[in-house]
Amino acid sequence: MRDENIPNFASSINQRPPSSLGRELRSWSRDIAVALGLALVIIVFLYQPVKVEGTSMAPLLSDQERIFINKFVYRFEPIHRGDVVVFWYPLDRTQSFIKRVIGLPGQTLEIREGELYVNGKRIRESYVPPKYFDDSSYGPIKIPADEYFVMGDHRDSSNDSRIFGPVPQKYIYGKAVFAYWPFHQFGEISAP
Repeated sequence: MRDENIPNFASSINQRPPSSLGRELRSWSRDIAVALGLALVIIVFLYQPVKVEGTSMAPLLSDQERIFINKFVYRFEPIHRGDVVVFWYPLDRTQSFIKRVIGLPGQTLEIREGELYVNGKRIRESYVPPKYFDDSSYGPIKIPADEYFVMGDHRDSSNDSRIFGPVPQKYIYGKAVFAYWPFHQFGEISAP
């Protein structure tokens, strides 16, 4: 028989509240797990890291540079001239390309000795440095509905719509938004 006045030490040990260090560790672990889960959702569904291969977008993007693309933006807003987009290469959809949108659906585009004209009006392209200028001519062509004319900023070294034609909108799957590596390139990628 047990004396009711004697405390039961075994049961009081089990009822002791956890240490503040243990609570703190569990709290931090939970917060880190939630943050990693949210980051994974954002990367998988909204943003995707990609590596630039080649120099066709120089000087804006360099070979082996790492950037994030927004895969969701064009569900809510239209594609604009000047956007830097990532798309499935129309001649081999196992490859992705990155170029700048130059012409929009329904527009008439022409390049005269390297100068861009859209619907007969000359478009100044400050993002094309003189040393990357290409003085060739192209067109005029009327861009079909739901297609976009894309070109690299390094005009004399770009496999673009001048070669493979306008890109169907359904092939465009992202917009370049942010460069993160190398660190000196760190920052937003914006349209002019």
